[in-house]
Amino acid sequence: MKALILKRYGGLDQVEFAELPRPTLKPDEILVEVYAAGLNPIDYMIPKGMFKPIMPLQLPHIVGSDLAGVVLETGSSVTRFKAGDAVFASIFDLAGGSLAEFAVVPEFAAAHKPANLDFVQAASIPMVGLTSWQALQERLELQRGQKVFIPAGSGGIGSFAIQLAKHFGATVGTSTSSGNVALVRSLGADEVVDYTQQDPERVFHDYDAILGTLRGDALEKSLAILKPGSKIVSLIGPPDAAFARKRGMNFIMKTIFGLLSAKIIRRARQHDTAYSFLFMRPDGARLAEIATLIEAERIRPVIDQVFAFEQAKEALAYLEQGRAKGKVVVQMR
Repeated sequence: MKALILKRYGGLDQVEFAELPRPTLKPDEILVEVYAAGLNPIDYMIPKGMFKPIMPLQLPHIVGSDLAGVVLETGSSVTRFKAGDAVFASIFDLAGGSLAEFAVVPEFAAAHKPANLDFVQAASIPMVGLTSWQALQERLELQRGQKVFIPAGSGGIGSFAIQLAKHFGATVGTSTSSGNVALVRSLGADEVVDYTQQDPERVFHDYDAILGTLRGDALEKSLAILKPGSKIVSLIGPPDAAFARKRGMNFIMKTIFGLLSAKIIRRARQHDTAYSFLFMRPDGARLAEIATLIEAERIRPVIDQVFAFEQAKEALAYLEQGRAKGKVVVQMR
C-alpha cells in the first residue's frame, strides 16, 4: 500500500511516500480503507522530534492521526463493526498512522461516521472533537453559565471548541484576526477580540476557564482575565509532572516536566487558578457522542482546504504556516 512515512526525525524533508505491506489485524482491530485523513498541528511537529521524549516512535512511521473510511476486515473479537461500515477515528499515540491507503484501528478508537457528513468532513473531526470534549468537559468541568476563553477561534481546535462550549451552555470569548470575526461569531462566540487591534487580557474579565492553544507568553498573559477559583488547561504545554506520572515516565522525566511547568503553575496559583496539561487520548465511545451532536446539527465541521493524497506533504507545509481557517484534510479517494 502507498503511505506517507517519516524516515527519521528532522522535519518535513524527512517525510516521503513509500510502498508498505498491507497491515494485518489483531483480534481487537479493524482494517479501514482510508478515504480521507484530517491533519493536525502535531502531525508536522512530530517529524521535527518535538514530541520524541513523550512518544518515541519506531521509525519509519506512517504520518497522520485522523481518518475516515470504510471497514474492510475485522478482527476475531470485534463486535461493534462489520465490513462495509463507514467509520471515523483518531489513532493518535497508537501504533499506526492515517496517511495511507489502509489503516489499522483498534475497535475502542473507532465510531460510525456521522450520517450527514461526507468522508472529508468526517475526517476533520476526531482529534479536535476529542481534544475539545476532554478539555472542556472532563478537565475544565465546564458548567452552564460559566465563561470560557478559547483563543485562536478560527483555527482547527478553536472552531470546534467554540461550538462545543456553546452546547454545554457556556459563554465563549475568543480572539481572532479581523478577517475571521464573522466566522467565529457564526460558530457561537459571544465576545470577540481582534488580536491585531487589542489584547484579550485588556478586554475580557471574570472568566472561569481558559483553553490554552497558543505558544509563547500568551498563556501567562491570559491569566489576568480569570476570576479566583478558575481553571486553565493547556494543549500546547508546558507538560507537567502529573502528565509524566500518567504516562508512566521515569523519575528524571517527571522532574524535567515538573521544572518546565513550575513557572506557569506558580503564576496560576498567584491568580488562584489551577493549571494542567492535556494530551488527547483516542476514544471511540466519546467520538460516537460527538457524532450524535453533529447529526443533530449542533456542531458543524469547518474546513479550510482539501488536498489530494499526492499533495499530502504540501498539505502539512500549508498547515504549518498557521493560517488555516478550520481544518486541512487530505482526500485519498
